[in-house]
Amino acid sequence: MKRYFVCYYHEIILKGKNRPFFEKRLSQNVQKALQGLPYGSIRRISGRILVKLTADSPVEQIGARLQKVFGLVYCCPAWRSVQDLEVLQEDLWKLVSPRKFKTFKIDSRRANKKYPLSSQKMNELLGDVIRTRSGQTVRLEGPELTCYVDIVEEYAFLYFRKLKGVNGLPVSCSGKVVVLMSGGIDSPVAAFKVLKRGCRAIFVHFHSLPHTTPESLDKVRQLVSILTEYQYRSKIYMIPFAELQRQVVAFTPAETRVILYRRLMMRLAEEIAHREGAHALVTGDSIGQVASQTLENLRVISDATQLPILQPLIGEDKEEIVAVARRIGTFPISILPHEDCCSLFVPRHPETRAKLDGIQRIESRLEINPMVQEALKQMQTETIEFQGHMEQEAISR
Repeated sequence: MKRYFVCYYHEIILKGKNRPFFEKRLSQNVQKALQGLPYGSIRRISGRILVKLTADSPVEQIGARLQKVFGLVYCCPAWRSVQDLEVLQEDLWKLVSPRKFKTFKIDSRRANKKYPLSSQKMNELLGDVIRTRSGQTVRLEGPELTCYVDIVEEYAFLYFRKLKGVNGLPVSCSGKVVVLMSGGIDSPVAAFKVLKRGCRAIFVHFHSLPHTTPESLDKVRQLVSILTEYQYRSKIYMIPFAELQRQVVAFTPAETRVILYRRLMMRLAEEIAHREGAHALVTGDSIGQVASQTLENLRVISDATQLPILQPLIGEDKEEIVAVARRIGTFPISILPHEDCCSLFVPRHPETRAKLDGIQRIESRLEINPMVQEALKQMQTETIEFQGHMEQEAISR
């Protein structure tokens, strides 16, 4: 029997007339995820994507990569049989007979409604063969072995495992966003969440070299490398921020500095968004988590840009954010010690209830546009390419 991965999706099915666009994008992302690995072909059929394997296909590695493709609910390493009942029974027994189990069940799906047997009837006929030949017991709840049967179009697939996917929408189907990426815990999780909704992320990192060490840049590269496993190619804008901070410190009250820093960051990120054709900015803000994230301060900070600011973590507490960071693998990197631009020149008692008119009056002391343009002239870009699951990423400058 020929080997396949049968990949299932759900939300895309609900897209109506736009469904072909999403399915095409999902297929393209599956192809990108499997680059460098031997496999036969990728084909879309009714509500599924089929990855045909070859004799040298690494099943576990392919499965691990497919589990990181946004849009897939689960993927199943399967064997292709035929829809003739007798052949199907024999093929299923060939696969079941080497396995050790005491209880089992058959779980059949009949997407091809022209097939003469109902799902329930298939369960009974296939289950009877396994029960008779193995001498083991049928158990519908909590069996040791579940035999899945999928009848779709002209195919009949048999499998025993469902590898859970990450759900969501295919990356790049919802447009570009600019993610303000620090080296901390929150912003990588925020990026992950917008990737899950089909966005393509452009990353912006603000640094204060030479006043801080290069570790913050290295952390960001590592974090983006992990996120690149989900979008396959990432661009990072590294923007020097020390001179802007110096001017803020020189001409404005200490308690307003953090808000002014954040407003400058929004303006710079907006410039990047215009260059990249991005439609929104993304931050890792969570209401009340730090002084700059009170509702009053968030309102004042957001006024600095005309673009919408997406805040995927806005209602989550730290434990919830950390749980996602652990799951996607960014947490161990995020907690490594480093100095970033936000740790410099931070006042002891920052403003928590800023008013827009007051901040605008203070900001008028600064030459905002020249400051922004000078920082943009000095910024550098880096590109990280996906090279496979847990393999080394190539960074080009």
